[in-house]
Amino acid sequence: MTGRNGHGPDSFVPRLRRREQLVGYWIALDNPVGTERIAGLGYDYIGVDGQHGVLHQPGWQSAMLAVDARHSAAGVIRVPSVDPVAIGQALDCGARGVIVPMVESAAEAMTAVRACRHWPYGTRSLGGPVRGEVRLGSVPAELDERVACIVMIETAAALRDLKEICAVPGLDAVYVGPADLSVALGARYFGDPDAAPALEEALAEIAEAARGAGIAAGIHCLTGADAAVRLASGFTFATVSSDITHLQQAAAAHLDDVWGKAAAAA
Repeated sequence: MTGRNGHGPDSFVPRLRRREQLVGYWIALDNPVGTERIAGLGYDYIGVDGQHGVLHQPGWQSAMLAVDARHSAAGVIRVPSVDPVAIGQALDCGARGVIVPMVESAAEAMTAVRACRHWPYGTRSLGGPVRGEVRLGSVPAELDERVACIVMIETAAALRDLKEICAVPGLDAVYVGPADLSVALGARYFGDPDAAPALEEALAEIAEAARGAGIAAGIHCLTGADAAVRLASGFTFATVSSDITHLQQAAAAHLDDVWGKAAAAA
């Protein structure tokens, strides 16, 4: 089945590997009903935050069920670390891909790739009667083709090893965490204007390294307008903000409207 974006969840990994432009949304709250609503809006993928979000492993599975219920977007999970156990658990939940944070070397990227692949290419255990099998099958080679391994570039060490990371066999994409990367480049805080030139230079370097290696390059963005800029600058996929951020922004805007209108009427 396909969703409002014209593509179904099965198309996500092939399109990612072809470096097509994709737009996703970020989920930080353990709210399956809200996740299900967002998954039907037309985003290509829904990223579920298992690192900084309030979802733990049972919440990952609920989120994947919610995403798949709309038959539109692909569910992707950011795991807490490069730990192969966490990566395997995310894939067993039915995720179409994992985003692995704080990867600092080609060796760590290879660990992530191998955790996404079965023998003889990797270390992933065949899950058996878990949700991943129901959604994606039980033939190891077919499973390996249907899930994406994405590693984050967000530290100074990762930048130093960037080309080697991008060249790791089996890696599908790199993904930028701009907050951590900007701090690694000397920013006092995310958005520090003094660090903006260094960040922009690093982003251009990352997008070019991914292009040269033939893999996708993604980035987390604060707004849809920011995502459009990044897609135009060489990134192939971009994630927009998060549910928790938009919930706070909407609530604050409504409160401002109340007091603004009340003041005008006084």
